[in-house]
Amino acid sequence: MQQKLAADMSTTAVQTKGSPATAPRSVPALTVVSHPHPQRIGEQLLLEVLASVGRTAALSRNAPDFSRPGGLLALPLGDPFLSRTPVLFEPAAHGGLRLRVPEDGTQVCVAGESVAGGREFTQEELVAGVPLVLAERVVLLLHLASTAAQSVHRDLGLVGQSQSIQQLRDDILRVADLTVPVLIRGETGTGKELVARAIHEQGPRRSGPFVSVNLGALSKELVAAELFGAQRGAYTGASRDRDGFFRAAHGGTLFLDEVGEAPAEVQAALLRVLETGEVYPVGGHTPVPVDVRLVAATDSNLEARIEERLFKAPLLHRLAGFELRVPPLRERREDIGPLFLHFARQELETTGEGWRLSPTDPRAAPWLPASVAVRLVRYAWPGNVRQLRNVTRQLVIGSRGLPGLRVDSRLEQTLDAESLPVPGRVLAPAGAGVPEAAGEAKSTRRKPSEVGEGELLEALRACSWDLKATADFLGIPRPSVYVLIDKSSLIRTARDLSPEEITRCFQECAGDLDKMVQRLEVSRRALQRRVRELGLSDA
Repeated sequence: MQQKLAADMSTTAVQTKGSPATAPRSVPALTVVSHPHPQRIGEQLLLEVLASVGRTAALSRNAPDFSRPGGLLALPLGDPFLSRTPVLFEPAAHGGLRLRVPEDGTQVCVAGESVAGGREFTQEELVAGVPLVLAERVVLLLHLASTAAQSVHRDLGLVGQSQSIQQLRDDILRVADLTVPVLIRGETGTGKELVARAIHEQGPRRSGPFVSVNLGALSKELVAAELFGAQRGAYTGASRDRDGFFRAAHGGTLFLDEVGEAPAEVQAALLRVLETGEVYPVGGHTPVPVDVRLVAATDSNLEARIEERLFKAPLLHRLAGFELRVPPLRERREDIGPLFLHFARQELETTGEGWRLSPTDPRAAPWLPASVAVRLVRYAWPGNVRQLRNVTRQLVIGSRGLPGLRVDSRLEQTLDAESLPVPGRVLAPAGAGVPEAAGEAKSTRRKPSEVGEGELLEALRACSWDLKATADFLGIPRPSVYVLIDKSSLIRTARDLSPEEITRCFQECAGDLDKMVQRLEVSRRALQRRVRELGLSDA
């Protein structure tokens, strides 16, 4: 197949040569999640004509061309099982999009449901991401992407090309050469330590040490000695002087993860170090100067902990010289395919099966089956990138020696339990009438903006804090429930709860998770995860 340049051959791009540059905007895009040639995972096509001139965009076996964001080389999907008759994408009202599938064209499924005639998607569903399966061989994610030119700098150790990851890379480069402390916020498993390492590697201290410390894993009795050092005899078992992590990181970067879990006395000492550049070893009376770039990270709501008097506001102000936010995986589903490919390549090299990513038979069944790829992009990923890495390892090792990836029943149940609802409204074939019942069923759908805070809280209570049931009750997509909760001033999330509050409630409720949910008023699944993370039994 002849290779082409994306800039010359895109059949959907509007010609802008010689015209003034326009501001970046959000447009529908298609990203390859699975393909018989796995190296093509992550390639993308921007459907700019839908947003710019309201024209229909066509997709078939031979056109248009997909390329890696920021890349030059481009190819059509090219799979021999795809039809030359194109499926069509049309603009719809309120930023939505319609998919038209001709009877003699490629078979298209949306999240396991076959599309006959057409399907219409709302803007909210495009934001969440819509998985499209073509001929049970190619999986594309229909989503929104920015028209901004992709940066050509290195990936900085972060896999993905979503707008949020590009912004994160740009922010890392903006702050890396400065001396200000950096606070990295993000859910567990999003890759906050990778961001800290990128800041270190891109800054003037790259030749110095990078010391990573998880404050949540340190003994409360010894955390001060671990951080600031100790003199011989300062405590039982201190048989010699101890430097501590601050002095170990002298001339480099000290990364403090889970900084929200630091005890009160350690918070006071951290504040003093940030203000004076000196540490006092435990048992010592003479300050020791240290030259350290401090990068901290948290998955806690530090502002809420300040209100609960569990964290010092002056320390937050010192730590947050510059803040970075690492997005959760559910907000960048177009990166799931490239991340899976990255982790799969590592595991296949370990098992000696790296050749599976370079098939020679164009008609062979895809190594990553469409059904597996769809499950991956529909799952909520509460454990984020770390969980995806573990799932990828499980799939690769569990399928060792087999022609394709196999999902066992336990993993299948896990992936199906927290997946996005099937998106879209069924469109009748051209000229056909719409059944009245179907029209009535779809009339219950609402815009998330119509749901107020009070109504959301009442629905959560009525549904016992089951977010899927709440979404169905309100008639909105489940991802929108997450967004509304994050915006609400009335509702907390499980990650906002302190370990002390969870432990106290666990004891008072005798481990009854349902009672804990009713008392704490947070998602049951999320609370169950926090209980397990704290080593408590939910029996």
